[in-house]
Amino acid sequence: MPEQLWKGFSPKVRNQIRKGEKGGFSVQWGGAECLDGFHDVLCANMRDLGSPVYGKELFRAILNKFPNDAEICLLHAGDHPVAAALLLHGWGITEVPTASALKEQNPSNVNMLMYHHLLRRAIERGQRVFDFGRSTVASSTFRFKKQWGAVPHPATWQYSVLQGEVGDMRPDNPRFQQVIRLWQRLPVALTRLVGPLIVRGIP
Repeated sequence: MPEQLWKGFSPKVRNQIRKGEKGGFSVQWGGAECLDGFHDVLCANMRDLGSPVYGKELFRAILNKFPNDAEICLLHAGDHPVAAALLLHGWGITEVPTASALKEQNPSNVNMLMYHHLLRRAIERGQRVFDFGRSTVASSTFRFKKQWGAVPHPATWQYSVLQGEVGDMRPDNPRFQQVIRLWQRLPVALTRLVGPLIVRGIP
């Protein structure tokens, strides 16, 4: 099965994975012992994206509630965590609700290497489906997932809007751009502190 997975990748994806392998990154799988490194990477990445981050305790609760079905994948450059993901394993399906890599590591392709490990992990557990999570059609995240062979499935969302239109809450709404740029300039420590208070109010 891992061999079939590899053969299914395009030459471009295979070359990017190989480049990541040459970076000498170590891979660690675990639970709560990986949580600090995971959240450090997540906080830095979400700050760079201009988005508030969930608190560490949310992920600790997930790991505690599903000890056999939730795990963290952590990639290190030496002793420094540089990429991380949370995997959730269900009945025949594995989902990656959140994954991040440090922006300065983009040239190393560590993110591509990590996703290859995530897909292999699902295969090792005998899963038949890998859920990359939701994304907007034609967005950069949509294109990233599609290169791995992901097939889009439409999702139906229902909203109850007290004021304005549903589209007003989208992150690409022009009125949010100034706030996003401001957030990207804040210290990571500050966004880690106030982010969980903000993100709970974002649909």
